Amino acid sequence: MAGAKLDAIKQAAPAVLPSLLQCDFGDLRTEIARLSEAGTQVLHLDVMDGHFVPNLTYGMPIVEGLRRHTDMPLDVHLMISDPLTYAKPMVDAGADLLTFHVEAVRDPLETVGQLKQLGVGVGIALNPETPIGTLSPCLGVVDMVLVMSVEAGFGGQAFNPLALDKLKAIRNEYPDLLLEIDGGIDTTTIAAARQAGCDLFVVGSAIFQQDDYTVAIGELQAVIDAADESKGKR
Repeated sequence: MAGAKLDAIKQAAPAVLPSLLQCDFGDLRTEIARLSEAGTQVLHLDVMDGHFVPNLTYGMPIVEGLRRHTDMPLDVHLMISDPLTYAKPMVDAGADLLTFHVEAVRDPLETVGQLKQLGVGVGIALNPETPIGTLSPCLGVVDMVLVMSVEAGFGGQAFNPLALDKLKAIRNEYPDLLLEIDGGIDTTTIAAARQAGCDLFVVGSAIFQQDDYTVAIGELQAVIDAADESKGKR
């Protein structure tokens, strides 16, 4: 099943992934229904431990609760210091793709291998100031790279254009690798990310601070489509 869900994520691209951190956790069923009606195909979950990053969010119970209400792939971003400790519980709860931070582990390649053994899709993430070379040993074996366009775990930051250079560099070397961006993504930044080669766009406030999720996601997707059209005409 993990392979099928990973394929579904790839087939959805280019796609907007709502970051559920800002949703109404008191009514998850309704939130998921609204997002599904708006055309969402993949959900993004930000897991923070209060250690690797200064914020504390949620864990396996929320993943499990979401899984009860949807068959959509669950893209789980582990902003935590010890991803291997919580990886299997996350997979058991329903995660389809686990992404860990290169900054959080001693041996990224070993971490990828252990996560792969769980039968789940594996992504690796890096913060804006982390050199792209730190990913080199893993780029040929991971399923996805998540390029952060803000520092993980800190709110209210401006979009960092360093992310665009990293996306372009990875895309040039690995044309078929799934690329994701997270942080400050809205209608003013999503086109540049798409033109840089990004496939998946994690979006929070640009969706959840709007009254109509269908309109919000539709506007974002329209900008992606326009970026593709513009690129195709060059």
